[in-house]
Amino acid sequence: MQDLSIVFEGAAGQGVQTITKMLLPILKKSRFNVFSCSELMSRVRGGSNTTEIRITGKARMAYTRKIDILFALSPLAHERLGGRTDSNTVVFAEEEQCSFWPEGSCIVAPMKAFALEAGSPVFSNTVAAGMVLGMLDIPIELLADYLEPQFKAKGEETVSMNIKAATLGYEWGRNCPVCSRFEVPSRHKENPESKLLMDGTTSLGIGTVTAGCNFISSYPMSPSTGLLTFLAEKAKDFGIVVDQAEDEIAAINAGLGASFAGARALVTTSGGGFDLMQEGLSLAGMTETPVVVHLGQRPGPATGLPTRTEQGDFNLVMHAGHGDFARAVFAPGTFEEMYAIVQRAFAIAQEFQVPVIILTDQFLLDSVTTVDAESLKRLPVGEFLVETDESYRRYAYTADGISPRGVPGYGSGIVRADSDEHDEEGLITEDFETRRRMVEKRLKRLGKLKTDALMPSLTCDADHARTFVISWGSNRGVVEEALELFGKNGAAGAHFSQIYPLNPAVASLLGNRRLIVVENNATGQFADYLELETGRKIDRRILKATGEPFSVEEVFEALKEESHG
Repeated sequence: MQDLSIVFEGAAGQGVQTITKMLLPILKKSRFNVFSCSELMSRVRGGSNTTEIRITGKARMAYTRKIDILFALSPLAHERLGGRTDSNTVVFAEEEQCSFWPEGSCIVAPMKAFALEAGSPVFSNTVAAGMVLGMLDIPIELLADYLEPQFKAKGEETVSMNIKAATLGYEWGRNCPVCSRFEVPSRHKENPESKLLMDGTTSLGIGTVTAGCNFISSYPMSPSTGLLTFLAEKAKDFGIVVDQAEDEIAAINAGLGASFAGARALVTTSGGGFDLMQEGLSLAGMTETPVVVHLGQRPGPATGLPTRTEQGDFNLVMHAGHGDFARAVFAPGTFEEMYAIVQRAFAIAQEFQVPVIILTDQFLLDSVTTVDAESLKRLPVGEFLVETDESYRRYAYTADGISPRGVPGYGSGIVRADSDEHDEEGLITEDFETRRRMVEKRLKRLGKLKTDALMPSLTCDADHARTFVISWGSNRGVVEEALELFGKNGAAGAHFSQIYPLNPAVASLLGNRRLIVVENNATGQFADYLELETGRKIDRRILKATGEPFSVEEVFEALKEESHG
């Protein structure tokens, strides 16, 4: 078996995320491929939260329903996770929790007792981390090396108590009689230092810094707030101005103001916040002001499920803002892709003077995995500003519709901006012919945006595939893994990381193949758009709108049904 799934369940406040934070860097250092994701209830205390760690022979970027090892820390574990366990699952829990599970399926794991022996009940998560390392036969010294710097500020006594708790759990795990049944996936042969352990927000944040972003404005809203806090932490090191606005309207307007002054501006929000930004997006279209907007999707409408995941905002960003103007929309599916896409987004915003939107979601932002350092490619940061003179016209007509962009104070020219319709100099006008030419000018840049648009990434033997399984955003990993399990059955994956505008060559690429679209929303928003844009009928839509990501098993079973149908 080259896939071991370990799930930790517990109420908010029991530290299930702390366990994974301890284990992931140690597993990475031990040359394992790891992937981790969380599902959290929207509450500070109580409820039932889970984190999953997958240890895999091959790098993965997807969630599985199957559980090999389950640490059940709350009475709700069986109710919530019983459907994901089977006769091969080993459940570890305190004695009082084992009564919730079928006889013989639960092993009493004395985490509380060991924590108290070490000095405090709060060390239960450290005990659990030690148990896992003991089961996997990973040296306890690696956990001790992790714990010391983590708790050094709290004093040597706290460090020693944590190490004692970890050691007690480790010895118990090593001697656990049922653990010999687990086949630990093989380790990769690369130097662990060549791998980076990161979450999606970090990948997006590093890409944003690399793109030259020097201004961010946001009103906090999960799951996008992590990008704001990441850049705030890096602000002094990289000269980034951080504005925590009073609301989302102020945030988008601050971003536009900064961009008007020459900054490379970013705004980050979620669906409900983006709703409020639509007038600002139209202002960017009218004034031809570049801005990058990151939208971390979560289920709606309204507050919806604020800590869960969905891909329900495609139609929102496609049609946001009144009037006709150009834009670009991206939806990366891997951390490497996210790092590259955010750089591309800034370059396109600057070159074409349009708003660019990056769609992510809770699942992608909060997932953690190992990334090859060499796969993160730095793209050139272009400069698109011009020094103005007395003859400068901000909205001069050009062949491609893109006027030379100046900023106030850089040169001797006057740089005007107005939300009303305007002439070449930026002066308000109600002349119908000028209006016609300005609308045409603003839309003309869509031509080059289309021809420069990214083509979908193809997997498997795409040239000979009779069926394309299409994904966008975070579904890339689950579709690719499901297709591997599906085998050579005439199906290939087509992942769209740019979802608007589409390259004209997409229609011929899809050809006469059978088309299946996988997306996390209730209606198939991207599938609708593909049909409209390419004229090709989508033969099947695999949809999910529960607030959960797709599991590998779900997509695989759907593909099996499709082949038998």
